[in-house]
Amino acid sequence: MEWHRANYVISTDKAKLNFRAIHDFLKNSYWAKEIPFGIMRKSIDHSLCFGVYDAAAQVGFARVITDSATFAYLADVFILESHRGRGLSKWLMQCIMEHPELQDLRRWMLATKDAHGLYAQYGFTPLKNPERIMEFHHPEVYVKMRTAKGLAAE
Repeated sequence: MEWHRANYVISTDKAKLNFRAIHDFLKNSYWAKEIPFGIMRKSIDHSLCFGVYDAAAQVGFARVITDSATFAYLADVFILESHRGRGLSKWLMQCIMEHPELQDLRRWMLATKDAHGLYAQYGFTPLKNPERIMEFHHPEVYVKMRTAKGLAAE
């Protein structure tokens, strides 16, 4: 699927993704710090992806991990700093939430440090019953993986 607005395009065509640009952003993000290229690529292979482009240049990205029936997890959402303030994150969220394969899901989830206001516009709220939700969180997994294997940063 593709959506067009001025010079920008949002597309779910994985053939258009610039994996190097996505990795360059994610490996420096607070949520995927030092993610190895191969792991990032595998995560994309198993997700419904949304690339944001200015002409052919990738300027944003998001992916949805879903069973396409009951549940979706929104992850790795970003717009490059140089393209922020143009409504692209709102447009990206609109395209994601209106995607035909993602309708009628029982639950969506995401994690964010600082974009609560954006996601609230699309119906996301704090957990109503946090006592029912559990997690196993390993935030330093990529750093420890590199150290254990003696790998240099990609």
